[in-house]
Amino acid sequence: MDMPSLRRSCFLPTLMLSAAAALLAAAVEAAPVDLTQASIADLENAMAKGSLTSEKLTKLYLARIKAYDKQGPAINAVITLNPAALDTARALDAERRSKGPRGPLHGIPVILKDNYNTADLPTTAGSFMLRGSIPPQDAFLVKKLRDAGAIVLAKVNLSEFASGGAHSSIGGQTLNPHDLTRTPSGSSGGTGAGIAAVFAPLGMGTDTGGSIRGPSTSNGVVGLKPTHGLLSRGGIVPLALSFDTGGPLALNVADVAAALGVMTGIDPADAATQKSAGKFETDYTRYLKADALKGARIGIARDFMGQDQEVDWVIEASLDAMRKQGATIVEVHYPKWLLQTKTEFYNVIRRPEFAAQITDYLITLKPGYPRSHKELMDLSETLTSPRDGYTPNGSRWALFKEEANSGTLTSPQYLAVRDHGLPLVRAEIEGILSSNQLDAIVYPTSPRRPARIDADPVPGATGGESATNFANLTGFPDLIVPAGFTTGGLPIGISFFGPAFSEPKLLGLGYSFEQATKARRLPVHTPALPGEKIGT
Repeated sequence: MDMPSLRRSCFLPTLMLSAAAALLAAAVEAAPVDLTQASIADLENAMAKGSLTSEKLTKLYLARIKAYDKQGPAINAVITLNPAALDTARALDAERRSKGPRGPLHGIPVILKDNYNTADLPTTAGSFMLRGSIPPQDAFLVKKLRDAGAIVLAKVNLSEFASGGAHSSIGGQTLNPHDLTRTPSGSSGGTGAGIAAVFAPLGMGTDTGGSIRGPSTSNGVVGLKPTHGLLSRGGIVPLALSFDTGGPLALNVADVAAALGVMTGIDPADAATQKSAGKFETDYTRYLKADALKGARIGIARDFMGQDQEVDWVIEASLDAMRKQGATIVEVHYPKWLLQTKTEFYNVIRRPEFAAQITDYLITLKPGYPRSHKELMDLSETLTSPRDGYTPNGSRWALFKEEANSGTLTSPQYLAVRDHGLPLVRAEIEGILSSNQLDAIVYPTSPRRPARIDADPVPGATGGESATNFANLTGFPDLIVPAGFTTGGLPIGISFFGPAFSEPKLLGLGYSFEQATKARRLPVHTPALPGEKIGT
């Protein structure tokens, strides 16, 4: 055989192998993704290629809501569906074709906790006392999401006025899609359950003492309580503005990062956002690196373990996973005085603030609604049995009297905690982080598995001692990532807690942990439906 023939004979197999490799790569790239596993980036990629439209995507989520929210397992997360959602999706599809996408959330449906003002849908805070209330304008974050091309798909259930269990007089009891006998936790229980059941890829909750983080861990999803002031509180029904913040919940860390970046910015109507000047980002996805745990120093707060053996086991396994990724684990302990005062400090601020600040919110509403905390308290006593589709919520309504008797915003105890107690807590925790050179402190978000919904209250019991309100007392961020499950299939989450405006670091650490462990699972009661494959 001459040399040209020999070269051709050697080249042909190589060419065939290259072609086969290219075909395989194309097949892998084009492999469909399950809707229940798809990231927002997957959805956007499919829409960019023309294999998916926002209209089709919205219909898929509406089908899941139809199948699982009021029938089947009857998760009961949704209070109000947006009748204009499909029209909005079609308009955004047309805009994509003519102008291209607005950004990473173009055409993406989102569910909102029903304490976010929406000018086109009722905002009830879960209460029969605000049924049908249409606020004058969208909340600042809702406007940000809509401007980014997101579609408000539904308003979802919550603990009434964002406190108490995952029950409201207007929405009833929301169930946990992993175990229908267990709580989805409050107060953003409808958002947590709705995201776990994949009613949308993105949801918005609010957090005053753990209200994003409890539902995140109980439903096995990712959630972020941001730094106080990173996101505007404008147009959110207040619980206690010293602690309140909105924040995203999603199926994965990347989606939380994508959502966070479109919502930051200074709101002239919310002075707290001035703290974020020069510190907020518009793209947090650039901090997502699979090796972010390598070289990190992570504190473990064991003060909040020892309450549930299986939760502890998952946390220990999580620490081992971090060590394998190159992190150094450091034992940290909070001082006794801090552990003993955190709940009292919280209540001294939370209760009188709601009594005053809910009144400020109510006077912005149209005529016919209560105008004060006292009117809410008086009206709550008129619903003592189920009537007209509404259910009593005595555990929340009992708090009205505690709030009414908690003093005012000029009371000495309130001023002492606000002006001296909270700065002391913040300085102590900053000291723990800096003296140990920590990138974050981790702890079990909930020290016990989700409780049974029908459990009788135990006299004098306050539930599992959790560290969540430290993030509110300090204003620091806290990222929750699924960490594992109990033997009974109940989710367990782990918190990554860090100093003010450390969201880039926390998202990187959480992403690295998520990629190493891949602990999220689709709830057994809300499986994939036929026809949910997304071509990418």
